[in-house]
Amino acid sequence: MLLWLIDALNSAFPAAAAATAALGKITLRAALAAMIGFVLAVALGPRWIAWLKCRFREPIKCDSPEISRLHRNKQSTPTMGGLFIIAGLVAGVLFFGDLGNRYVQAALLLATGLTAIGAVDDLVKLRGSSNGISARCKLAGQVVVATVVAVLIYQHHAALPDGLQLRLPLLSGGISLGAWFIPAAVIVIVGSSNAVNLTDGLDGLAGGCLIFAAGAMTVVCYAAGHAELAQYLNIPRIPGAGELTVLGGAMIGGVLGFLWFNCHPAQVFMGDTGALPLGGLLGLLAVASRQELLLAVVGGVFVVEALSVIVQVGSYRWRRRRVFLCAPLHHHFQLKGWAENKIVVRFWIAAALCALLGVAGLKLTVNEPASSRPTDAATASVLK
Repeated sequence: MLLWLIDALNSAFPAAAAATAALGKITLRAALAAMIGFVLAVALGPRWIAWLKCRFREPIKCDSPEISRLHRNKQSTPTMGGLFIIAGLVAGVLFFGDLGNRYVQAALLLATGLTAIGAVDDLVKLRGSSNGISARCKLAGQVVVATVVAVLIYQHHAALPDGLQLRLPLLSGGISLGAWFIPAAVIVIVGSSNAVNLTDGLDGLAGGCLIFAAGAMTVVCYAAGHAELAQYLNIPRIPGAGELTVLGGAMIGGVLGFLWFNCHPAQVFMGDTGALPLGGLLGLLAVASRQELLLAVVGGVFVVEALSVIVQVGSYRWRRRRVFLCAPLHHHFQLKGWAENKIVVRFWIAAALCALLGVAGLKLTVNEPASSRPTDAATASVLK
């Protein structure tokens, strides 16, 4: 909407073009999107929590009696708080994003579809004795939404020189995926969506880790959309990907606003309504910037949480033995006697380190021209 207003103003008053040029900058619009996402989440939070408290209270359903005991005081806490995260995020994108951008369109479609799936899952969980819709139904819904989004991006990327290339961390080259881009994108989006959902088990845990991961991937998207930065960092130049910086800003602002109420002791839970779309959008940032493997580093906490569940289930089915006291991993540390706040803050620290490592990894792929490298003689003179 802001870009439309700027264009309309420039058309009516051509002399104002120089004055309004700064308003169209991606970095400024991303900051404004983050602000509106945060303000809307904080402003809507109390009213939405009161409304949710009357209708949607989270029942504690866990296969572990010990975890159920530890979370006894969380019984009937309002859930589906992801609704006001997504509301702030969508508002920020609609106000300050370029709605003609293919990535923005795909992001809005992904957020809407996964929010709907998460809301249905939460409602079934709240209204019945089950743990939500079946895993197969939920996965099928995620795959359908992610496939539509992957096809939209594929149509755009197919025309770009490096649009279908899978980048290999620490290496300057990549692998051309061709039509395999679509299933690969679906795996990344759905996997990221479910990994964030699995991490959402303690007050503030998923939200705090998301801020670091989303911040790092937003920087990567901005660099991919910037010709000079993409060339300097030797990453694929993806025209239009920089517009996802606005999405990343709105996402970070909305999550920060949610953490205002989700910090321990939580006044509201995110629920699948928030975890599924936020995780999916994190995957979308990686797919759009062609840095899917980098996401495994940046989102290291989410990867480890998901792997702990896979290892636990696989070990129990094949060996009838458990590797962890409980999975996902944060519950393992709970059963070892760690306080909830300690687990959350330490996972935040790990998430911050993963984000820094991922962004620093971009620099390691830089191929400096031979002329810019110091010669042996120059190096020797410096050492002297």
